[in-house]
Amino acid sequence: MSPARSFWPEGYHGAVSLTFDDGLETQLDNAIPCLDDCGLKGTFYVNPGRSEVWESQVPRWQQASGNGHELGNHTSMHPCSCNFGFRDDGFCLENLGLEDIARTIDEATEDLDRLFPEQGGNRTFCYPCYQTYVGAGENRQSYVPLVARRFKAARGWGERANHPERIDLACTWSLAVDGHSGEEIVAYIENAVSDGLWAVVCMHGIGGQHLSISTASLSEVARYLDGNGDRIWTATMIDVADHIIRQRG
Repeated sequence: MSPARSFWPEGYHGAVSLTFDDGLETQLDNAIPCLDDCGLKGTFYVNPGRSEVWESQVPRWQQASGNGHELGNHTSMHPCSCNFGFRDDGFCLENLGLEDIARTIDEATEDLDRLFPEQGGNRTFCYPCYQTYVGAGENRQSYVPLVARRFKAARGWGERANHPERIDLACTWSLAVDGHSGEEIVAYIENAVSDGLWAVVCMHGIGGQHLSISTASLSEVARYLDGNGDRIWTATMIDVADHIIRQRG
């Protein structure tokens, strides 16, 4: 048995968190019903206040939160590297300082606290585009410490699943699975669980929209996790993070 297995609640070999970025309509239409059908809870990283579309979808997100899904902080403005060319207003990471990134994080927190009071402010953060810096050249600096002061845990990107005793909770690793089959995602989860690790799966569109996987692929993963719920702990990012914090003492 992997030493890491003893870290998990009794009987579980490892953990997995299913995470979804950008608050997309296909997540409401396809991901949440799929998870609900299998009795699973996911973490949905949203950008509150970005658009009229968001405002129109708030009641559906409130229903999801009421059903036990985590609504995580993905900032209000979703700043990524200027190199992507996503924005015309210049609000991109190389042009920002720590005060700027703090503002867009805190704005999202205020909206999430107001819209989802049942969460009690207990949520995790997700770095937009997996990028953890502001500024450029000699002025470039990490904003991970800023996030660590605000959240128990945050999701970034990395090649491997998370060792519960070693991972920096302020910048956990995740696998982006856009274009992956259900079989490929299950294999990643099984490799992690066999070593007693915490697999964090990152998804965007489900059955459509950007960086998508098919609804059938997610359904295959959800059914597999449901069928192996005696040994694989499927939980939200905040629930796994809270457990790790308690175990670390």
